[in-house]
Amino acid sequence: MNPSPASQDTAALARALIPPPEQVLTMPDPQTLLAKIETAPGIDGANIFPLEWHVQTPKLYDIYDAARDPGWSPHTLAWDTLRAEDYSLDQRYAMAYWFSLLAVFDGSGPSVFARAMIHTYESKEEDPVRKCFFSVVRDEMNHEEVCGRAIKRLTPGGPLGYVPETPLGHLARNNIEWLYYNGSRYWTGFKNGVDKYPLAILFTSFLFGEVASSTLFHGMYQRTTIPVFKEAFKRIGQDEGRHLGICLAVLQKLLPVLTEDDKQMISIQLRAGFVFLSGILYEPPEQFWKLPPTFIPAQRHIDEVARSAGLGILTLDERKANWKTAVLRMKANLDPYGIEFPALPEVGIEGKEVVFDPEKVIPIF
Repeated sequence: MNPSPASQDTAALARALIPPPEQVLTMPDPQTLLAKIETAPGIDGANIFPLEWHVQTPKLYDIYDAARDPGWSPHTLAWDTLRAEDYSLDQRYAMAYWFSLLAVFDGSGPSVFARAMIHTYESKEEDPVRKCFFSVVRDEMNHEEVCGRAIKRLTPGGPLGYVPETPLGHLARNNIEWLYYNGSRYWTGFKNGVDKYPLAILFTSFLFGEVASSTLFHGMYQRTTIPVFKEAFKRIGQDEGRHLGICLAVLQKLLPVLTEDDKQMISIQLRAGFVFLSGILYEPPEQFWKLPPTFIPAQRHIDEVARSAGLGILTLDERKANWKTAVLRMKANLDPYGIEFPALPEVGIEGKEVVFDPEKVIPIF
């Protein structure tokens, strides 16, 4: 039998093999190599290397394990039950506006937490802290997706790529442009601030954001009558509660060893966080938010229309009461560590007078 063409090709390849110019016939002597080794250059402090996996707070591993499967996903929510034709044009614009407002905060979540996660590597934080932040980045991506899906369904091409057909629609779109402008200012401040502060200050700011977000989504979950949003707010609220647990677990380690300078900076950051987060929890104050005179009146009108559609928007008085409750929860967590809480007259809370600096806004929602 003659060999097949394939066997002939293989034999030809074997005959054409050329051995390498040098072959290692004996293993080098380790002692000889050891006598010649050079020490590696040093590594700058703010570097993700060397990687280590040390653990100081085992509880954070438990939280991370619980977060591996969040138990939901935005794409499996019942979006087909949200029919745009069931709502008036203004109701659609109003609800999409609210998700655009949410997206200023939740849409920034993946980026700001990803940047914070890198910071935990650079600052050699313990391994479970880094892993918990990874889970938060994933959660925030889900929350951002909910905002995007709601906006696209209610205003195809939104949040800005569509032409409103009613006066309220134009007001909503103008407000959205201003919101995103202010969101861009927040991102600039966050980028510049995240590397400047000790972890205790960062985590205190993060905690404020998590207290605020869990409060907001709990309220909207209770009030909305739209099934897909009720499920979304419930799931997002559960995620935010887990994030709150991460911040508390870390702060229980950091707060007892604060310096007096750290405590003063936390008071300043709490005031900054309140001003920034009031943009979603209550109404945006002037200290940070650069807005035109039409913004607040337009938003109040939009609130009413979104509420009439069943989105679950609390009234202004209810939002103020809710925000005050959240702030008092935050205060209760910090009082035992001798941190002076700032005065927040907007919600009737007395405290230390601190100067607001728009360049030092680093809370995360």
